[in-house]
Amino acid sequence: MDNDIILIHDLEVRFSVGVSEQERAQPQRLLISVEMETDFSQAARHDSLAMTIDYQAVCQWILKLSEGRSWKLLETLASEIADHVLTEFKPSLVCVEIKKFIIPEARFVSVRMRRQHRPVR
Repeated sequence: MDNDIILIHDLEVRFSVGVSEQERAQPQRLLISVEMETDFSQAARHDSLAMTIDYQAVCQWILKLSEGRSWKLLETLASEIADHVLTEFKPSLVCVEIKKFIIPEARFVSVRMRRQHRPVR
């Protein structure tokens, strides 16, 4: 299998994330990147969206994720995104990175999570 990559780079969202209630009170700017490994040789050969991962659908799902929700940890949010992408969009591997702009002395802080599709035995 080829190791082709679809990358959503720095999708800008406003989510409520933070350990304290005060930090979660207002949505804050986050940048979410999702890297999905899949073989899209058949999609390229047939010029068919049905044979690859619809990155527009992935983006739309992420953008709607925060409706009525909040998270204490970026790790929890990253895990939820990774699990959903693996289940719904079926890449062989997904890497999610979330950047948060909370520490004034740092350009950003981020978490990065890699999850691999595990075949059912």
